[in-house]
Amino acid sequence: MSYTGPDFDPPPPRRSRRGPLTVALAALVPGALLGWAVYAVVGGGSGGDDPKEGASAGASASVSSSSRAPSSAKASPEPSGTKPSASATSGAPSASAPPASGPLKGKVVVIDPGHNPGNFRHTAEINRQVDIGTNRKECDTTGTSTNGGYTEAEFTLDVAHRMRALLEAQGATVKLTQDADRPFGPCVDERARIGNKAKADAVVSLHADGSGAGNRGFHVILPGAVNAGAADTRAIVEPSRDLGERIAGNFVRATGSAPSNYVGGGTGLVTRKDLGGLNLSTVPKVFIECGNMRDSKDAAQLTSGAWRQKAAQGISDGIVSFLRG
Repeated sequence: MSYTGPDFDPPPPRRSRRGPLTVALAALVPGALLGWAVYAVVGGGSGGDDPKEGASAGASASVSSSSRAPSSAKASPEPSGTKPSASATSGAPSASAPPASGPLKGKVVVIDPGHNPGNFRHTAEINRQVDIGTNRKECDTTGTSTNGGYTEAEFTLDVAHRMRALLEAQGATVKLTQDADRPFGPCVDERARIGNKAKADAVVSLHADGSGAGNRGFHVILPGAVNAGAADTRAIVEPSRDLGERIAGNFVRATGSAPSNYVGGGTGLVTRKDLGGLNLSTVPKVFIECGNMRDSKDAAQLTSGAWRQKAAQGISDGIVSFLRG
């Protein structure tokens, strides 16, 4: 996700060294794969999502039920490479139906692939201002890309397709907010409404960051408590935090990636009140920045089909854990 867009007005990057705790977060618990859980309160101060304005930032590398119950379904990864194949970005057909049974039968998951591949052809439309409750922002952005030209929009759709296959194999009904099946968008407010209308049990918005070189790692963005205009997130703050913590723990376990070294204080969690996709949601929802496309080491992972399969598995396992409770 580019930090130059409507839904993402970033704080100044804060670099920090990864200490022993961060390394420990990526370790697997032998035999159980229990992963990592975090219990930090990262602030959403009046100036936005700058971690320096938060009340506190910390992490606890503890074994927790939040990363248990990973799904057993596997989708076949494509070979690793510097550029994804066409088949990797096409994914399964949009009309694919979930199986009749499974542990997630009756559950609805909405996957929100950040940015539409066609957005760059519709700059006037995506620059249109929309209401996000606390203020107004542009409808959407084009997203970012690696230095080699692999776009965030391609990445998010590919991971979304992989997640859909994994979650449908568990019996869930899976809906995408867009599948490159429309010229642009949807706008950030409509993305929220899609999850609300579906009465989703969980919504995850997929992104990849566009920060500076040397800034590495993933972070999960949680909704802050907002009650302004059309936005009222108070009922979803706690379940969304639970969802986010489970996704973070399973993402570490599946990918081996460490939490961001430039936002979140090493916790891998950031709370924000300036994102329309979160502010306008009435169902549990989080965003995940899977890595930084502008860092060469992160980009090597993001452009690898094998790594994207791990990312899809980790995020899906976090959703499964959340839905099974």
